[in-house]
Amino acid sequence: MTEERLLIERAQKGDRYAFRELVESAKENVFRLAYDLTGNRHDAEDVSQEVFIKAYRALPQFRCEARWSSWLYRITVNTCYDHNSSQSRKRIEYRDEIGNEEIMENETSLQSPKATDSLAESSLIQAHIESALHQLTTPERSVFILRQYYDLQLKQIADILEVTEGTVKTLLFRSIRKLQQKLAFYKTEIGLEG
Repeated sequence: MTEERLLIERAQKGDRYAFRELVESAKENVFRLAYDLTGNRHDAEDVSQEVFIKAYRALPQFRCEARWSSWLYRITVNTCYDHNSSQSRKRIEYRDEIGNEEIMENETSLQSPKATDSLAESSLIQAHIESALHQLTTPERSVFILRQYYDLQLKQIADILEVTEGTVKTLLFRSIRKLQQKLAFYKTEIGLEG
């Protein structure tokens, strides 16, 4: 029996320290997935907290048929779906105003002009990718992120999203096609246009 399984069993019996260890081992991955799906830190923090509350409440029903991480991914994706659909207000980007700008200023002031240009270009490319990702439907974005960022197999993604593998393949194909269209100007920019 694995250490994780032992922790789960202890947590199911009411051992809060065991549950805390499970949370500690998974909180970074849950936050990253929530951030990738919501697009901003504030929402990702809210979703992450909600995920662990839901996991704690549902823990007695967890039968270890799926891996702990897969189960949490499913809860995270579903919570993000709920979160995104419940937001009718305009999305507001929250940034770490203190810190990120100062870090960027300090890093760029110590670098050569060439390195600074490269850093700015990299940031611009990342911003374009994030913008294109958030123009996908939530299911398309979820499938793309779980496959490309988390390197999960199609069957795992199907289990997490509770859909068929065929649906996952269709969503992945659509998301890739849409991203290629949204980011096509990069092909032209580097001379790879058809």
